[in-house]
Amino acid sequence: MIHAQDDINIDERHPSPKRLRRLRVLFWDSAGTLFLAIGLVGVVLPILPTTPFLLLAAACYLKGSKRMHTWMTNNRWFGQYLRDYMEGKGIPRRTKVVSLSALWLVIVLSAVFATESLVIRVVLLIVAIGVTVHVTTIKTKPTKS
Repeated sequence: MIHAQDDINIDERHPSPKRLRRLRVLFWDSAGTLFLAIGLVGVVLPILPTTPFLLLAAACYLKGSKRMHTWMTNNRWFGQYLRDYMEGKGIPRRTKVVSLSALWLVIVLSAVFATESLVIRVVLLIVAIGVTVHVTTIKTKPTKS
């Protein structure tokens, strides 16, 4: 008995290099878009860190879409921030203060008013401490005088 698969050329069973490249680009672009979306949610939700997700998005776009990577690093809202972070130049003191103030305000308000669960309060505290440690250990970018 002859099966339909027996007649398939082995080259047809394996994707072409061009198709593999398109799949890789699609994967990296999709991952970049997902991380970008999570990072942008983190802008308004202080318990979700923004920087790691924006950096992940930029790294994914670097492997996928050079156009999207360029867009991210030249974006008027977070492009300079990303470039400075990736180049090891640091974060301005004002950005650190505003970020940590917003983080702790939201964490405290959430722990006091949004939950009665001790476990959730402990998790919120751990997240706040982790983000605080991360932000304070990043080099402080000198301000222009």
